[in-house]
Amino acid sequence: MLLLLIQGSKAFLDWISYPPGSMIFIIFVAITTSLISTGITKWLVDTDEINRKQVIKKAHDEEKSKIIDFAETDPEKYKKLRNRWERLDSMIKQSQSKMALKRMLPSCINVITMAVIFSVVRGLFGNANPVALSPMNGNDLPLIGSMMAGWTSDSPEWTAFVYGGILSIGVSAGWINFTAWYFLCNFGINTLTQRLLKMQTQAQGGMEQMMGGSKAKAMEFPDI
Repeated sequence: MLLLLIQGSKAFLDWISYPPGSMIFIIFVAITTSLISTGITKWLVDTDEINRKQVIKKAHDEEKSKIIDFAETDPEKYKKLRNRWERLDSMIKQSQSKMALKRMLPSCINVITMAVIFSVVRGLFGNANPVALSPMNGNDLPLIGSMMAGWTSDSPEWTAFVYGGILSIGVSAGWINFTAWYFLCNFGINTLTQRLLKMQTQAQGGMEQMMGGSKAKAMEFPDI
């Protein structure tokens, strides 16, 4: 790749214009955007504080079910614990609201940055040009299949490297376009990047909190 850059931009553009160069190039683009996104979040948001508050919220939700158990065995203790839990719940909700506002700034910056990079790179590959060959035909997916499939309107020369002869690629050939391949790479690389930068616990905590929050919401304090 470095050799191509030294030889000139034309050689580089030729290399990324068709597979496998385009496939490899988009992987590097996804790595770059992921590092930018995660780096901005790491820089502007105190992720350690977020993780700590998520642990507190998770323990707080779990405490609710334990308090409910006292409703029948010890009504007086139940009332005291319930009042304390509800006061703490109000404070936690206020803290979460402030935390959500702090996370809005990096999210907005990331969206704008990713949109610019995505638009520029997508302009190089177009909407439907094949980029990667998938074991699953993207066109078979309902609703979004037509947006994921890659196909050609002519018979490009690069197909000879894959099929042994120059031919046109239809939507049923199993190729996916830039948009589909970029988001597949970005999804996987984001997980790895967050783990390397010690932000994976934040994502996991968010999922656990969401599931735990739904369970806690379904439980109601009995009136006694």
